[in-house]
Amino acid sequence: MAEIGIRELLEAGVHFGHQTRRWNPHMRRYIHSETEGIHVIDLMQTQELLHEAQVFTAEIAEKGGTVLFVGTKKQARDAVKEWADNSEMPYINQRWLGGLLTNFATISKRIDRLHELTGLADEGRLELLPTKERMGMQAELAKLEYNLGGVRNMKRLPQAIVIVDLITEEIALREAERLRIPIIGLVDTNCDPAPVDFVVPGNDDAIRSCELVIRAIGESVSESASAWREQEERRRAAEEAERKRREEEQRKREEEQRARQAAEEAAAKEAAAAKEAAAKQAAEGPEQAPPQAPPAAKPAETPVKPAAGEPAAPAETGS
Repeated sequence: MAEIGIRELLEAGVHFGHQTRRWNPHMRRYIHSETEGIHVIDLMQTQELLHEAQVFTAEIAEKGGTVLFVGTKKQARDAVKEWADNSEMPYINQRWLGGLLTNFATISKRIDRLHELTGLADEGRLELLPTKERMGMQAELAKLEYNLGGVRNMKRLPQAIVIVDLITEEIALREAERLRIPIIGLVDTNCDPAPVDFVVPGNDDAIRSCELVIRAIGESVSESASAWREQEERRRAAEEAERKRREEEQRKREEEQRARQAAEEAAAKEAAAAKEAAAKQAAEGPEQAPPQAPPAAKPAETPVKPAAGEPAAPAETGS
């Protein structure tokens, strides 16, 4: 968190208040002195109170909360947009739309319409419409972008609101006060600091003064919001890894279960087949031995013819 010193506050002209005839008596405690009809703001208090505002907004951002930056006067428009974009927070720097906070349900519908028209324009579908209808939608898109472009990603009411110039942003101040949203305000000597929760007394008419205060708060919000987003990314990555691990374990268990069921079914089929074969064999009785074939007849002996000159063998006679 960047510490803003007295020298920086002096160089930015934060100490210059309004003319003494235009002051608000409730700002008396923040006024140091008077010079040539102009009040001089006590920068020691400004430094301390600005640090408190930085700490408060940083605590909101590090918990994932939303801080709305509001500054529609020309001295603050550019700084509000720049530092809100840097910290990825919503902002209003052109015109405060009445009911933005107190009638947020209706405003949310207009934000949805803004997203719808933006999607049609990005896809090139607006160019395909008839000329009259296309020009009407383009005009509606331009108006919504002007009024709600800075809060197009605001999905809920903010946890805090930073306001530059309480008089110019009186409607925003009253809406935040009504909803009890903490208010951080750059308060000049002509303003009533009573509705503001974190008063930062300072010049709200100088570009450098507005830029310095907005930058100080914006840097603290940006650092804390970035740390929170990194932590969220790590948490989501860890949750995704854990989810994949559980899915892998579940898949393995299911495969093992299927394999076990298949083995049990195969064993059951084999047992049933064996049982069926045994029952069939028992029903048929013992197997009979096959009939034996009769012994083959002994072939008759063929008499041997005597050789020449040899006497013939005497013939066998019966007994």
